[in-house]
Amino acid sequence: MTKLTLNGRTYEVEADPEMPLLWAIRDHLNLTGTKYGCGIAQCGACTVHVDGQPVRSCQTRLGDVGEGKITTIEGISGPVAEAVRTAWRQLDVVQCGYCQSGQMMSAIGLLSENRTPSDADIDAAMDGNVCRCGTYQRIRAAIHDAARSLA
Repeated sequence: MTKLTLNGRTYEVEADPEMPLLWAIRDHLNLTGTKYGCGIAQCGACTVHVDGQPVRSCQTRLGDVGEGKITTIEGISGPVAEAVRTAWRQLDVVQCGYCQSGQMMSAIGLLSENRTPSDADIDAAMDGNVCRCGTYQRIRAAIHDAARSLA
């Protein structure tokens, strides 16, 4: 039995500690906003926050989370999350939408640390978040818009 703090609530998950966190979130806790993309931490679709830092849940073992506080797309809140959510809607970032929870989690991670990111900062923070629809320009613009709204 593994105890997790997820989106502000404590859960007990009966699963192998070697199980990827992604499967505990999706299959055991039924939170499906975090997506499976590649399974090798290269696409970013599975991005969640552990103690405020973006991590790839497909390669983070359940047993390695320890007492870390996990936040999924379903649990994001606060001014940075709201600024990102608003910018995403206003700029119509989403096309197919599959990668967007991971994109947003990475953007929130960036803006939580850096409220005035340059294009290079955005590119570095978003590196490894793949959008098969190619909405990268809208993602960058939305991050800049969210940053301006936080200023």
